[in-house]
Amino acid sequence: MTKEGLDRGPIDEFDRKILDVLAEDGRMSITDLAERVGLSKTPCLARFRRLLSTGYIEGFKAILNPAKMELDHVAFTEVKLTQTDEKALSAFNAAVKKIKEVEECHMIAGRFDYLLKVRTRDIRRYRLILGESISGLPYVASTSTNVAMETVKESGNSFGKMKG
Repeated sequence: MTKEGLDRGPIDEFDRKILDVLAEDGRMSITDLAERVGLSKTPCLARFRRLLSTGYIEGFKAILNPAKMELDHVAFTEVKLTQTDEKALSAFNAAVKKIKEVEECHMIAGRFDYLLKVRTRDIRRYRLILGESISGLPYVASTSTNVAMETVKESGNSFGKMKG
């Protein structure tokens, strides 16, 4: 890697520091970011742009308060498919992305095929989404729901301190 980290190779310790700081505060100015990671402004900006253009940083978003928006009911839905060939997986993946209440969707290696994190205002709304949207997704054989009683830790998409 060059002194300023301008090549397209693997990330180094300065890049990891930049990512750690931005994960805590993505609205920080480049000047403040440079100061926090121990670089001058120009090389910090170059690294920031490279991390953005190479996909290490996918974007920026506001982290909303679900309780204030009356969206603090969280259910985790286990989904078992009727088949798991590529056609079925692709169809399910495309369709589940269209359900706005599905906050996360993970393909699972285990006793079921997908785990969905579903956020709604209450159990009635969840039941409606389950019955009218999730159960009707392509190739769904069965679902099982676990309701979160309390959120102890939720980090959004911040990974904390990055390891080498």
